[in-house]
Amino acid sequence: MIDDTAPSLNIEGARATIRLRRPLEHNRIDPADLAVLLDHFEQARSNKAVRVLVVTGTGPKTFSSGYTVAAIREHLDDRLEKVLDTLESLPLPVVCALNGSVYGGAVDMALCCDFRIGVKGSRMFMPAAKFGLHYYPGGIRRYVTRLGLSSAKKLFLTAQAIDADEMLRIGFLTELVDAGQLELMVGRYVDAILECEPGVVASMKLHLNSTADGTIDLAAQRAAYEQSLRSDELARRLQSLAKG
Repeated sequence: MIDDTAPSLNIEGARATIRLRRPLEHNRIDPADLAVLLDHFEQARSNKAVRVLVVTGTGPKTFSSGYTVAAIREHLDDRLEKVLDTLESLPLPVVCALNGSVYGGAVDMALCCDFRIGVKGSRMFMPAAKFGLHYYPGGIRRYVTRLGLSSAKKLFLTAQAIDADEMLRIGFLTELVDAGQLELMVGRYVDAILECEPGVVASMKLHLNSTADGTIDLAAQRAAYEQSLRSDELARRLQSLAKG
């Protein structure tokens, strides 16, 4: 049975959720999904009420297996990389709720997110070398800057699977929880983000990522800092804390 259900977008208040919906096929990503995902990203970004995006999968087994083998052979070009670069550069904080194991290009999708919350018993691996596929530049950059060179080499050059404990140890996972606690932990992150000033969150996300990638703009960082010092929002929040 083939499931041709495209990723969904649900917006509830300040939270937008994108869900991969092919559990019978490990929530694979189809080439036709790329335009859908770009549209979902834009809807979340442009909706002024939305403050945080959650990306997750359907079912208890797999977050996503990435592109299918057929898609890799017949449709893999720079479109997937551009979609993932768009996800990475969203000004919104993005929480990846890894409801199960994660493979292939879906690992890079998770690395594009700001936080990755995984479940015990899950696994992760990157099989590109086994396929004979040299990975695209954006993905290699994310692996090295997010996980470090040694971990990136192990994952890429050996194509070995790692378990959830190692995913947490190398920094791929931000949190590791029992499956029944996944949504609770995601909710905690969402609530914490909503307590923060959105403009500062967006600005600091941009500069944290650029610092990690070695493209630091110190003048822009200094300007953002000084602008926040002069803001009415900082004054209001500090006054509230003083009263509290």
